[in-house]
Amino acid sequence: MRGLDPEAYENFASFCRQDYPNYEVLFCIGDTTDPAFPVLQRIVRDFPDCQIRIVIGSGRNATNDKVAKLARLVEEASHEYLVISDSDVRVAPDYLRKVVAPLEDPKTGAVTCFYVPIKESTWVQRLQDIGMLSDFYPGILVAKQLDGVKFALGPTIATTRTRLEAFGGYASIENRPADDLLVGRLIAEQGHEVELLPYTISTVADYQSLNELFHKRLRWITVMRHMRPWGHLGLIFTLGLPWAILAVALLPTVMVAAIYLGGYLVVRAVLTVLVGSWGLDQPGIWKKLALIPLWDGMASLIWLTSFTRKTIRWRGRDYLMRDGELVLPL
Repeated sequence: MRGLDPEAYENFASFCRQDYPNYEVLFCIGDTTDPAFPVLQRIVRDFPDCQIRIVIGSGRNATNDKVAKLARLVEEASHEYLVISDSDVRVAPDYLRKVVAPLEDPKTGAVTCFYVPIKESTWVQRLQDIGMLSDFYPGILVAKQLDGVKFALGPTIATTRTRLEAFGGYASIENRPADDLLVGRLIAEQGHEVELLPYTISTVADYQSLNELFHKRLRWITVMRHMRPWGHLGLIFTLGLPWAILAVALLPTVMVAAIYLGGYLVVRAVLTVLVGSWGLDQPGIWKKLALIPLWDGMASLIWLTSFTRKTIRWRGRDYLMRDGELVLPL
């Protein structure tokens, strides 16, 4: 943990209401001056029957403070089964049972799942949601079909202490970005399956403006450019809006516009409805379909901008990316 997310108390409390016989909840925070600390203290007071511990500091000297804290949490944890979650996540009482159950199969090395917003109070949050449904999740499903699940999604990773120790644990990646992707990849490389569970959790938006959303997405895609350069370059073939506009610009006729722009809009709308309504059971998807071209235009701009970036910003701190690792700027 670092800083205080919106509705943090309800997020944390949801993990203390699990329908599970014996589990503990661990939080790691940098120091007691962090604004989240009083909220954590309240959680401990309000849930006396839940085993809750607050760990102060990672005790490590690492560039990626988040991963250093995860290494500390794994050391402190009492059980073999481990469930790692982001701080902006809210879960249902059946969450722990659902994500841990597949680990009973020895072939399963990790479990992850999709996530949906708990509410959308602004058009920017609706724009982010349409981007996830029309862009991010379809990309994940295509990757699953082509190459299997060799990644994990940060909001939830369920695995075991044994699987983490087999590749060196979080300590071995504490200076690298994209720990969620790496954990899934390194477990898959051991010959174990990473299961993408047909189960969704909720997240609370940690951004309020279009600028914040733009830079959040830019951070993620810049990391992907350094982690998977050829895959990132190949995204050019998935940017439907620029190609459709280019076709119309080269041959500006009604028929070309109807075929390319019309075809683009139909395909994107159908894909979004399939993923959002049929796949994730999200209501009111059709009301947000008009935002798809706006998202695609912004996503194309972000993709182009990522080629100019060597740094990322996370929780108010800048990091330089060099040879696949994070380096603090001088």
